Amino acid sequence: MNRVAQHPVQAFLVALAAVGVLSAMDAVMKALVLAIGLYAVSIWRALVGLILAGTFYLPRRLPWPRRATLKIHVGRGVLVTVMGLLFFWGLGRIPMAQAIALTFISPLIALVLAALFLGEHIGPRSIIGSFAAFAGVIVIVLGQLRAELGPGVLVGSVAVLGSAICYAGNIVLMRHQALAAKPLEISFFQSLTVTALLVASVPFLGPPAWPGLQWSWVVVAALMSFSGVLLFSFAYARAEAGYLSVTEYTGFLWAAALGWLVFHEPVSLYTLAGAVLIVGGCLVAARREPSDAAPEMEVAA
Repeated sequence: MNRVAQHPVQAFLVALAAVGVLSAMDAVMKALVLAIGLYAVSIWRALVGLILAGTFYLPRRLPWPRRATLKIHVGRGVLVTVMGLLFFWGLGRIPMAQAIALTFISPLIALVLAALFLGEHIGPRSIIGSFAAFAGVIVIVLGQLRAELGPGVLVGSVAVLGSAICYAGNIVLMRHQALAAKPLEISFFQSLTVTALLVASVPFLGPPAWPGLQWSWVVVAALMSFSGVLLFSFAYARAEAGYLSVTEYTGFLWAAALGWLVFHEPVSLYTLAGAVLIVGGCLVAARREPSDAAPEMEVAA
C-alpha cells in the first residue's frame, strides 16, 4: 500500500481538465450517433478503447486485482455502460447544453451518497457552491422550456435524467475505486467490462454498422474517453468526491460552446445567466479552508 498525499486544489484542476476532455468527447459522440447510430459507435469505441487501455496496462505485468477491487471495477463498468447508453441516446435528441444541464442533479445526489457510503464530511462551501450552481441549472431549464424544441425531446430528456442518476453513483464509485487501484488498472478494467457487455449484445441485436469514413472520429472519441478516465482517477485519489463533484458543472460551458460551434445550437440569455451562476458555484466550492484539507489516505500500489 502506498500513501498518497491529498492535494485538493491540484485535484480540482485535474478534474476540471477531465470534464473539458470528456465534454469535447460528447460533441464527437453526438456527431457519431447522428452519423452511424448509438449501437455501432458504442461498440466500436469500446473496442478501440480496450485496445488502447490494454496497450498501456498489460505490458506492465501487474498482479491480478484482489477480489474486492475486481468487484468495484466490474460494478462501475456496468454502471458506466448503462449511464453512457442512456446519455448518448438522449444527446442525439436534445441540444448539448440542455443535456448537460439535466445531468447537474448528479453532484447534488453524489454529495449525499458520499456522506452515506464513504463517510465524507459535506462542508458548507461544497453545499453552497452546489446549490448556487444548481440555481444556474434551473435558469437554463426555464430558458429551454420557453424554446421550441423538436420531436423526441421529452424522451431524450428522460434518458439523460436516468443517466444523471447513474452518474451520481459513478462519482462516488470513482472515489472508492481510485483509492483501491491505479489509473491504468481502472481504465483497463472499465474498458474490458464495457466492451464485454456491448459485445454480448451482438447475438441479440446483430452486427454493428461499419464506421467507414467515421473511423478516425471513433478513435478520437476512444482517446478522449481513455484520457478522461485517467485524469479523473488521478483527481479522485487526491480529493473527496463531494468536493470534486462540483467540477461537473463546468461541463455546461463546454457543451454550450461546442453545441453552438459544431451543431449551431443557439445560446440564449437564460443560458448565459445560468453559466454565471455555475461558474460562481464552482469557485465557491473550490475555496477550502486549511482545516478542510483531507488527511493522507492509503491507496493500492
